[in-house]
Amino acid sequence: MIVRPPILRVALIAVMLATIVVPLAGCDDGARAEDEVVVTGSTTILPIAEISAEDFTEENPGTKVLVSGVGSSAGIESVSKGTSDIGTASRDLKESELSLGLVDTPIAYDAIAVIVNPENPVRSLTREQVRDIFAGQITNWAEVGGPDLPVGIVNRDEASGTREAFKKIVMGDTDFDRTAVILPGTGQVRMVVGEAVGAVGYISVGFVNDDVAAVTIDGVEPTLANVLNGSYGLQRLLHFFTLGEPEGLTKEYIEYVLSPTVQETLVREAGFVPITQGDPPPDVIGGQDD
Repeated sequence: MIVRPPILRVALIAVMLATIVVPLAGCDDGARAEDEVVVTGSTTILPIAEISAEDFTEENPGTKVLVSGVGSSAGIESVSKGTSDIGTASRDLKESELSLGLVDTPIAYDAIAVIVNPENPVRSLTREQVRDIFAGQITNWAEVGGPDLPVGIVNRDEASGTREAFKKIVMGDTDFDRTAVILPGTGQVRMVVGEAVGAVGYISVGFVNDDVAAVTIDGVEPTLANVLNGSYGLQRLLHFFTLGEPEGLTKEYIEYVLSPTVQETLVREAGFVPITQGDPPPDVIGGQDD
């Protein structure tokens, strides 16, 4: 039997009721024209992909870019089967996906922030403490200098690229606590942590707002400057995957996302570091899985 802190259960019920229906922008019916690009995948990348799509189609009348956020794994599966033109992912390809013939176009650098409720005074953790919290080995905030309050773990589902990256960077061979609340999207994680005092979760640093508080990891804050200089360890690349080299309108849309028009505005405004900034910092997770 899974037992969760009462406050966390209440917050979970609230967020599930608020997100029973999750609309997908531009769901594909399987028939696509040459003037249409279908983009499917990561909820982390969703704001960049959606706004870029709107601006791109305004500049290119008669074209359509249909974007949906259903998770990185779903995006990779969709593009590999040819049902999407672009699969967006906030994680690297798994070993089992390396033979799918996908071409990787990184579009931004990102960091994963560990978040707590603003009423929780804990603002600093070590990477080892974070691992032990999400493994269920630390069960009370008093164990890490906080109040006598049960820890309520909020995790992402297995389709999430953010979960995959967090597992690789933080958890390693350690399993997640099976009693954690599992949610499908970044917004839901932020909402639950913002509602439950004892909750802890992780989201892209670009989605941190006043509803939650990001903690420092090993004394380093999850700022964009620390992502760029490589001092913040929980960082990764964000990807566009295509089945083979991109062509036609798909290529044009990708080039638009990589242009200064998007990189120096939308990417920065979303809280990410432009891929055009230069070589990745030393600790950025990129390329193929080790």
